[in-house]
Amino acid sequence: MILGLPFYERPVLQVARDCIGKILVRRTSDGEVRGRIVEAEAYRGPEDRAAHSWGGRRTARTEVMFGRAGHAYVFFVYGMHWNFNLVTGAAGEPQAVLIRALEPLSGIELMAARRKLAPERVELTNGPGKLCQALAISRADYGVDMCSSKALFLLDAPAARVVRSPRIGVDYAGSWAARPWRFYEADNRFVTRMRAGPRAARASAGTGKALVKSARRS
Repeated sequence: MILGLPFYERPVLQVARDCIGKILVRRTSDGEVRGRIVEAEAYRGPEDRAAHSWGGRRTARTEVMFGRAGHAYVFFVYGMHWNFNLVTGAAGEPQAVLIRALEPLSGIELMAARRKLAPERVELTNGPGKLCQALAISRADYGVDMCSSKALFLLDAPAARVVRSPRIGVDYAGSWAARPWRFYEADNRFVTRMRAGPRAARASAGTGKALVKSARRS
């Protein structure tokens, strides 16, 4: 079943946590690919110093986050990679969930061709920029309504065993960097590998809600 507006129109931490295990479907003229979401991060709007919309920042890039939930927020990072996010919550509350990693399910050969990697490689989709390249997600998908789109949408699926930890790469956010708003499937090999450090060790089982992320929200 395709997930509709009620799934997205909830607090970001709930959506982020519940994304784990859901199926992301991408259709292009090249074919269809599918992957299970195994890692996501929540970004909770104006109060969250790690969010692009921190302080109520409303720009051409962040505009879609201020609209109705269920739309795609896609942005460019490091001058190289696209990142894909789900807009959540009520209109006017600019929150989003960054999809960080997928476990490939189908269309794997097409993903591999796009990534120029062997199909069995974990690097196929174990990062936000990598999965966007594998699924051919780009600026053209900014603002796509995932509740009605036939090209980019989520399918319901059984719940996964979820672990949570601080988000990755948001040390600039001060005390907000320690919030355990990264959610991932326990023991899945496609989850981002954490570098050794104090935050890497603070993962703990739990439930919650999520928000959008990238390298740096601005």
